[in-house]
Amino acid sequence: MCESFLESSPFFPAINRSPVLPWRKTRSCLSAPSAAMKSSSPAASVFGSNPADAITRRCIAPLPFLMVVGLSLILLYRATTPAMPFPPSSLRVDQARTVVAAVSSEPPPSSSLPPEGQDERLGRVLREAATEDKTVILTSLNSFWSAPGSVLDLFLESFRVGDGTRELLNHLVIVTVDDRAYERCLAVHRHCFDLKTEGVDFSGEKVFNTPEYLDMMWARLDFLRLVLEKGYNFIFSDVDVMWFRNPLPYFYADGDFQISCDNFLGDPTNLKNWPNNGFNYVKSNNRSIEFYKYWYSSRARFPGVHEQNVLNIIKYDPYVRRMGVSIKFLSTERFGGFCEPSRDLNKVCTMHANCCIGLGKKIDDLRAMLDDWRKFMSLPQDAQMKSRFSWSIPQSCRLPPGFFSNKEHKHHL
Repeated sequence: MCESFLESSPFFPAINRSPVLPWRKTRSCLSAPSAAMKSSSPAASVFGSNPADAITRRCIAPLPFLMVVGLSLILLYRATTPAMPFPPSSLRVDQARTVVAAVSSEPPPSSSLPPEGQDERLGRVLREAATEDKTVILTSLNSFWSAPGSVLDLFLESFRVGDGTRELLNHLVIVTVDDRAYERCLAVHRHCFDLKTEGVDFSGEKVFNTPEYLDMMWARLDFLRLVLEKGYNFIFSDVDVMWFRNPLPYFYADGDFQISCDNFLGDPTNLKNWPNNGFNYVKSNNRSIEFYKYWYSSRARFPGVHEQNVLNIIKYDPYVRRMGVSIKFLSTERFGGFCEPSRDLNKVCTMHANCCIGLGKKIDDLRAMLDDWRKFMSLPQDAQMKSRFSWSIPQSCRLPPGFFSNKEHKHHL
């Protein structure tokens, strides 16, 4: 039957119809099923009894055997291979702890870097605080002026209650001269720079015109020269200057060095104006840098003299005129102080607690000044414009009659 099936099957071409060899008559997947298989095999009911169904049954018959063999090989491989692709949870935790311990035992990457020098640190702080045209606002203080409830808090508060001055805090760099002041700065402000001067202790109260006070003022002047050399314009403000409006729109476009006054005579170019170095605006250029170098070097010519008084002398020097630096004096109408208060609160930009010696007196009058400003700002806008509102200060810091005429008679010293 098998031979006749092969010869007649349409699945085998004629070229394969050769005489059947004796070995092909043994039972195989191509041999004819027995009568018993036809009658008893369950597959017969599924595949039928035709020759094609018989071939299919015989070909799938070995599959269970092959599956058993394959499963046996898998079990044998697992038994002889100790590695586990996913360790137990307890092992995973132990391994994680080992990795964390190994990582934590390594030194941090930054520890291998050299410490940041003072010059590099200054450059970084100035870059972070500067405006687009490389202008920064600077103030300087020690721990005596930075204690909680002291002048620093009033200074920062003035920016917050001023008219459009809050955003200027983003450009303010507080320069500290001792560690306690630096720590206090970091607690209340974003941009802080600790100015170190070897062999000098600038902490504590420095009484006006004492040798320690003069050293601190001259060190500050030299620091400002360094800021100019780095290419930054600056507005320097003493910490006892209250900011009520943005002063930038009111500076002179052609002024290299612009300074506030204790006594303003009405003409911004008049060298007889009495300057106060507690507030100034300086553009960074070759003229201003040379001016600051000359100013600082003049300390040797006038030992024991305040840097502000030395300025009052050298402003007349022919060398300063040849230098070509443009000096402008700022009107007290917008940049006032206790010496000569700004009378119009609709115009005032800054007010300085000048002409006042003693921290307690300054704090009392600065607080009163901020109270006056808050009362003014609480008025309706039309009432502000029409108001004749005036300062209630100075109170603790009142000047004696004839103060400026006496200073003039002393030849500005």
